[in-house]
Amino acid sequence: MRPDEILKLQREQPFTGLRIYISDGSSYDVRHPEMMLVTIHKVYIALPPSREDSAPGGAVHCDPIHITRIEPLDGKPRPNRKSRRT
Repeated sequence: MRPDEILKLQREQPFTGLRIYISDGSSYDVRHPEMMLVTIHKVYIALPPSREDSAPGGAVHCDPIHITRIEPLDGKPRPNRKSRRT
């Protein structure tokens, strides 16, 4: 997936959360836009703490080319935001 496409999803307002699927079969939930950092060559995803009272669980990173799809966490399809000119 192209980094600009990922950034567009990250910047949507209101942010509803994303599930990111990786080519190795893993997936990661992004519940807040600040849990993800997108660069040209890497996407960094913060992992949640293992318990509520512990520190964050670290981060994973992958090349954007290995992101196979991104879906909303709420399960609702994303509205088509392209405007039509009449």
